[in-house]
Amino acid sequence: MIHVCYGLYDKDGRYSKFTGISICSIFENTTADVTIHILHDNTLSEENRDKFVWLVGRYGRQIKFYNVEKLCAEKIAEFKKLFPSIETARFTIGTMYRLVIIDLFDTEMEKVIYLDSDILVNLDISELWNTNLRNKPLAAVAESQADSVGFPLVSKQHYLINSNLVTYENYFNAAVMVLNLDYLREQKEKINSAMRFIAENTECFCFDQDIMNYCFTNEYLHLDPKFDQFVARTLERVDKKISQRKVIYHYTGSDPTFDFSDSLNKLYFKYFVKTPWFDLKMLENISDGVKQIYNDGKSFALRISKIVSGKRKIFFTTPANEEAVRQIFSVTADEEIILSDKADMQIVLREKLNDGDKILFVIVANYQSVKKFLIQLGFTEYKDFINGTEFLTTEQGGIFNSYSLVKIM
Repeated sequence: MIHVCYGLYDKDGRYSKFTGISICSIFENTTADVTIHILHDNTLSEENRDKFVWLVGRYGRQIKFYNVEKLCAEKIAEFKKLFPSIETARFTIGTMYRLVIIDLFDTEMEKVIYLDSDILVNLDISELWNTNLRNKPLAAVAESQADSVGFPLVSKQHYLINSNLVTYENYFNAAVMVLNLDYLREQKEKINSAMRFIAENTECFCFDQDIMNYCFTNEYLHLDPKFDQFVARTLERVDKKISQRKVIYHYTGSDPTFDFSDSLNKLYFKYFVKTPWFDLKMLENISDGVKQIYNDGKSFALRISKIVSGKRKIFFTTPANEEAVRQIFSVTADEEIILSDKADMQIVLREKLNDGDKILFVIVANYQSVKKFLIQLGFTEYKDFINGTEFLTTEQGGIFNSYSLVKIM
């Protein structure tokens, strides 16, 4: 039997589906017997609990629930006391629940796989389960070794690294771990001491992950990076045409979007649609979101038409895109294109700005840096200059931003 554990805090009732998607990805890729363990609190609704039971039952697997607020009340109270900022931090208190696994699980259970909810298991979980821990406390992937495209992993400025308590090469990510429960049960006081140390050193912001690193950075088993493949943001993935692989994907900071030209967005929704959270209510939310995007587009077009009226447009782009800009925007004879390779670019921009309200800059390259420069000169976005890429279709190189749809899922 393979044992897989999740920590779940679901204040608004919308987080459970991410855990469900992760569980579904496990079942879709293995024929092995799997028991899912959900460490939750009172935020788990009956509706979401029933959906977990339905999902696991559909695949003929098992699931167990542990209400940590009832079973580990003193420990949870201690977490909240030591880490008061956890109420507003990026990481919720649910991340701390992995620290009570050794208090909850039967002593006959020797090991367990712990996963965060932003994990997709796109391989047979047996590969990870069969890891020989060799009397190590746990197995994990070092962030310095993680295979990532465009995602900023552990910073060399991290407090534990700067303090020489953890080496950059050894700092591991705690989203995917194989835990040696027999070993960890003997380390309770060490873990408790580390928890107090991390709480006292507020520069440590990864809470449970820093606690585990503080304790076991020199003892853990280094996993192959394929077991914790960090997923870059959609734009970076599309640019590099990332293909699907047989790995465990970690979507941290990289919410999937509805851009299905990206293979990893497509993979995520492949599993999502097989869960009970993808239902009529979800489709209604998506429909409402599409309507809002449509209405926002209408308002944006009206706003831009007023801005453009009576002004001479000057375009800013790269030499490689000059001809494309001429065609896409139908640049007229009295309109000008400024190329980004001009040595005196800032001087040119300053000269053009002397015409004041008669000029509208349409920025089709390096928008953020040009925007910063124009603002320093006292000009206003959507009054004196606009982001030209917002008008491009996806075929012309524009980006389809569906993040607003993801937020309401």
